[in-house]
This record gives sequence, C-alpha cells and structure tokens, in this order.
Amino acid sequence: MKMSRKVLVVDNDFFFVEFLAELLENRGYEVIKAYDGKEGLERFDENQFDLVFCDIIMPKIDGGLFMNIIRKRYPDASFPIIALSDLIIEQLGDVKKIKADYYIPKGPMEEMGKELETLLDRIEKDPLPFQDNEEFFERDNLYPRQASVELMESLNFQKSIIESIGVGITVVDKDAKVIGANGAALEILKKSMEQVLNNKIINVFPENCKAKLVQSLKQVIQDQDVKNSAFAFKYKDKNIGVIVSVLRLEGEIAGWTITMEDTEWAEQA
Repeated sequence: MKMSRKVLVVDNDFFFVEFLAELLENRGYEVIKAYDGKEGLERFDENQFDLVFCDIIMPKIDGGLFMNIIRKRYPDASFPIIALSDLIIEQLGDVKKIKADYYIPKGPMEEMGKELETLLDRIEKDPLPFQDNEEFFERDNLYPRQASVELMESLNFQKSIIESIGVGITVVDKDAKVIGANGAALEILKKSMEQVLNNKIINVFPENCKAKLVQSLKQVIQDQDVKNSAFAFKYKDKNIGVIVSVLRLEGEIAGWTITMEDTEWAEQA
C-alpha cells in the first residue's frame, strides 16, 4: 500500500488552513496543521514532511524566520516550501532570504485553488524548481491589501529598533520557549538563532545561572508588585547583567522579556 505524502500547513488564518487542508486531502495528502511559526517548528520535531506551505506574516515566529530555521536545521532534506502572502512580491523585499522554493500570493479562494492545483501537479512531477531557483506565481490584477502593507512596514520598523538596541533582548513565550532574540543576545550567549528558537530558555542560558534565571522567571509572574527581577552571572570571562520582565498582551501574561548586557562594559562607559 502506497503511503500518503505528509504536508505541513502553517498559517494563522484558520479558514485558509481549512481551505488548503481540504484541497490537499482531496489529492491524497496527509495534512498536519500549525497556526504560527512556533507551532510549525514543534510539528517539525514530531514529523518528517514531503511538502510545506507557510504564510509569511504570522505571530510569535514569522514565516520568513520559520523557513530560514527549518532550512538550517534540516539542510539535507529536500521538501519544497511554498510561501503564501497577502502581499505582492515587491512588498516583500528580498524574497530569496525567506528560503522558499515557490511563492503564491493570496487572493480569492476559487482563483487560488486553480493555481494551487497547477502548482501541485508540477511539484508531484518534479518537487523542486529547476536550477534551485524560486518560482513565483503572480496575478496581473493582484494588489496588496493596505492593512497588510502597513503591518509589514510596522513589523520591519519594530525589528529594526530591537536589532539596533545595544543590549541583548530575548522574548520568551508563556511555555518558557524562546520565540525571538536580537543579534546582541545571540552574541552574548554565543549561540545561533536556530539553536535558541523554540528551545526552553533554561536550556539556552549557561548552567551556572539557571537557578537564578528560574527564580527570576517565577518571581515576576507570582508577585504582581515586582516589575522586574535582576541578577548577574559570569560567562566567557564576562560579567553579564540580566533583567527579567513579564510580557503582557492586552493585559494578559504572554511570557517574559529578558535583557542582557556586559556589565563591565557598562561600568567602564
């Protein structure tokens, strides 16, 4: 008996996931669903996939970062990645950075359905584009929704600010897994993004400070009067100062933010 091919669909739009899942299941695929990049990475820890569909703009871990990470974590895997977006290519900047093999702009379901069927016919014959080049399906009448363009611009602006700040910043989800880190944080921890993303924060930090880190994470959650908790530890011949704060979204606890800085450098400055 021939085994069904397994597909991962990653998109925070529930209705679009259901639409795409039905189309794929009708073609005999087994569909695994994820609703943001973080959940998508977790599904990769549990399964091997023949094909991946991924939205570009998503909460927690966005599609661009998700696709880059899975390419780095699974360099020998040959599954095609199809990127999906409300934005036309010109709004995405350098599309090659997202590591997708194909790109399809979102639009009316009926029209998308036809394009997806055509793309799947091609992929089933030859999974990857010729000469490792990305292939893009475009529509002459496609225009980006203004809200999507503004969201993309806002996200890029916020990312630029976080990356330019002179201290390390790590964002931790409420399950204590890392969902973001800027370059300064990665430099302090001497780790790459693929090593920290969606890993437990206590496994990312050095052994000699784990007890203090756990204590701080608990303290800012359990005591509402404590806005942040600070501690220091020595790592790679440097004294690192750490401040742990609660991350709140619309008044609800969503996780933590952790800032780090070389305290010896700060004192000398």
